[in-house]
Amino acid sequence: MSIRRTTKAARGAVATASALGLALLVAGCGGGGDGGAQTPDGRKPAAHSATPDDGSAGSPAADADKVIGEMKGPDGIEVTLHSAVRDSGGFVTVEGTVTNRGTRAFNAIDWRSNETELKSRSSISGATLVDKTGKKRYLVLRDTNGECLCTTGLSGLLPGQSRPVFAQFPAPPAKVTEVDFQLPTMPPATVRITD
Repeated sequence: MSIRRTTKAARGAVATASALGLALLVAGCGGGGDGGAQTPDGRKPAAHSATPDDGSAGSPAADADKVIGEMKGPDGIEVTLHSAVRDSGGFVTVEGTVTNRGTRAFNAIDWRSNETELKSRSSISGATLVDKTGKKRYLVLRDTNGECLCTTGLSGLLPGQSRPVFAQFPAPPAKVTEVDFQLPTMPPATVRITD
């Protein structure tokens, strides 16, 4: 066998092995990313989304029956908080529902942070958690692309409509179980953090 044929055969074998390895890598990375994780009651955990997946602007948050805090602001805007959960990664995620009980459309422009680097102009990036005992304020986390880890695109909420909202914060120390959730233009709501 000539050197040329041997080299061609070796290249073909490397190409086949590379393609097979790439196919296995892609297959291992697929599947939705939740690894089939389920909650203790057998349901899949809720995924956080900046906007509703089904396009229905009126769908409330998943735990809408549970209320851990309420905030009533100007122009008939109400925020009902459903959970404040600490996870093992060192974060606290607050979930709730914003409802427009007023007479005109609502845009969350006043709820955004004053940071100029943030991309979304209608978000709840100005939300904070306040540990009154430890005298610390926790800001909404940001990703590397300049977006908050919170609900974005919160605009055009018509009278009578509701939308789910969430915001993720660094977790206060484990001994802190009660914090104030704050949004600009709204009174604070004291909530209990659960694990």
